[in-house]
Amino acid sequence: MHLNNFPIMAKDIRTTENDSIYNDIEKMSTEEILTNINSEDQKVAIAVQKSIKSIQSLVDATATKLINGGRLFYIGAGTSGRLAVVDASECPPTYGVSEDLVIAIIAGGNQAMFHAVENAEDNTKQAWLDLNTYHINEQDVVIGIAASGTTPYVLEGLKACQENNIITGSISCNFNSPISDYANHPIEVDLGPEFITGSTRMKSGTAQKLILNMISTSVMIKLGRIEGNKMVNMQLANQKLIARGVNMIMQQTDITDPAVAEQLLKKYGSVKKAVESHK
Repeated sequence: MHLNNFPIMAKDIRTTENDSIYNDIEKMSTEEILTNINSEDQKVAIAVQKSIKSIQSLVDATATKLINGGRLFYIGAGTSGRLAVVDASECPPTYGVSEDLVIAIIAGGNQAMFHAVENAEDNTKQAWLDLNTYHINEQDVVIGIAASGTTPYVLEGLKACQENNIITGSISCNFNSPISDYANHPIEVDLGPEFITGSTRMKSGTAQKLILNMISTSVMIKLGRIEGNKMVNMQLANQKLIARGVNMIMQQTDITDPAVAEQLLKKYGSVKKAVESHK
């Protein structure tokens, strides 16, 4: 069987669809359910650790492009797309970058964040159309995210990117995934079957979240958005963050009066600019 020219791989390879190792889950006690879910979750970080070299390759390629004026795009459907949107939306407040530096596109559009959009992930043309609304070009990087590694929306999007000389990466939770064939920098994490058969919002979602954290955080560090271990470019979105910024300024300068530090912080809008101005 083929789906848009992408083969459905054998069951022993599609580990996200394998039968759970747990049976009669509905008969378990609450403690047994929670213990077994936790037992599966503990496998995720170990599996991700085995992919660090692949993640490193994608991070270095992405950072190089962004340093030279490019952008980072995520494309995904369902849980994968939603996790991508979360990661991208957190970059501006955390690192003080513009909202068009890291962009997430979810199959089905914004409404798909809250409601399933029928057949959105099966649309083989839409990803490239969605990317082109941002005038994507060879300076950019596109990372496709699909737990199974077979989502047509993502596969065709990456394929179109490669045909247009755009660097691509992928994140999947199966080995030998079709998505990897269309990624210059593929990341494959072997998690084994989910606690509930095929429920990739669980271990697969956790692994994708961890990897997205690693990619965006590492790239932002390479872009100089972190100093020491501090978010010196964070947006001052609430009183907690303002107080944190005041403390950073006092630690990095000879200012001892919190009111003076706060005045300087609000004037320049970031810890980095405030400290540089004072010095």
